[in-house]
Amino acid sequence: MTIKTLPALLDKMWKDYVEINPLAQKVYDLLAKDDEQILNDHIALRTFNHPRLSIDVMAKPFLESGYKYMGDYHFTEKKLYAKHFEHADEKMPKIFISELLLEQFSPELNKIINRLVNEIPAGKENEFDFISAGRPWKVSTKDYQDLLKESDYAAWVAAFGYRPNHFTVFINALKKFSDINILNEYLKSNGFKLNSSGGEIKGSKDVCLEQSSTLANNIEVSFSDGKLTIPACYYEFAKRYPMQNGKLYQGFVAASADKIFESTNQGQ
Repeated sequence: MTIKTLPALLDKMWKDYVEINPLAQKVYDLLAKDDEQILNDHIALRTFNHPRLSIDVMAKPFLESGYKYMGDYHFTEKKLYAKHFEHADEKMPKIFISELLLEQFSPELNKIINRLVNEIPAGKENEFDFISAGRPWKVSTKDYQDLLKESDYAAWVAAFGYRPNHFTVFINALKKFSDINILNEYLKSNGFKLNSSGGEIKGSKDVCLEQSSTLANNIEVSFSDGKLTIPACYYEFAKRYPMQNGKLYQGFVAASADKIFESTNQGQ
């Protein structure tokens, strides 16, 4: 079925996300059991800064659907760049798209990525729902492991392709769990493991944003020459605070997002 509307695209992205990340569905169901209103703060997507797959290419379906560019972020250590987009309808989730800066990596990594990109049929990346098309290339376990030596992020995109890296619960809309500390303790008491890199809570009220996340669940992924069990996706939680003008902060904090990225790292 060809998808050409934003609601259909977001619905497809959610269904794909919970299929490979059943832990997210369990968290959702756990909160829903308490009659909580579960709103999605933002969806995060990953790509490479290759001309065919850059942020600007991946953002097209969202820009065509009423989203606008609102800010950008630099992650020097991880060699990433990101932009976030917001819709005129505040109920719509923000879109956060990051890209790996290929020119900052080895010729070996670039050779693998270029080979993968060349497998994508011409023009396919311009399809409205490409960002939810999954993996558009064949990749071997050796490719994955070679990429992993340089970048967990590169290996993740090679293995999973184009699909949400995570969805995010908007803590402000919760009643019983509107405090991120209470929410985190509740999740841990129900057996969910949280990303503790940089502390379980990233950010603070001072920067108008607090974030936490589960660790990515491990799933078995088929490669061209075998299978590996690797980290897939995770669920994030965001609490936003008002700025001096009284409006809720809608952006992101690079130092916090830097640690959130590690939710999919091997060995977490």
